[in-house]
Amino acid sequence: MRLNDARPQAGSKKRRRRVGRGIAAGQGASAGRGMRGQNSRSGAGTRPGFEGGQQPLYRRLPKLKGFPIVNRKEYTTINVSKLNSLTANTEVTLISLKEAGIITAVAGPLKVLGDGELNVPLQVQAAAFTATARSKIEAAGGSCEVV
Repeated sequence: MRLNDARPQAGSKKRRRRVGRGIAAGQGASAGRGMRGQNSRSGAGTRPGFEGGQQPLYRRLPKLKGFPIVNRKEYTTINVSKLNSLTANTEVTLISLKEAGIITAVAGPLKVLGDGELNVPLQVQAAAFTATARSKIEAAGGSCEVV
């Protein structure tokens, strides 16, 4: 086989459709664009996203304000200042706080935040601590345990 013998596969090459060249060509008169209307005319059509005067989709939708975190972790939060009312050396858990009436709703695992002051040594068991909460609990003579 030589380079001048190379031919495309039989049936792989289709001829270009010549539109608007008479009835015999199969695409005569309206050239496959239909009878009337905006899209049958020559020249540029409409801009992308134009819906014929209807409010377009990109204007019907609200503007995005960032993206939500998928499978976001919900915590039951409590500040260190709320733990001041407990007695010294108490073991603090999510259940004990609910029983004591310090928290009312349980939205998920307990997270201790560092707002306020703590003067009582406590043994706190929680899923998460902020850095300030951990330092304030340990400064008061208590301990932090991640459950």
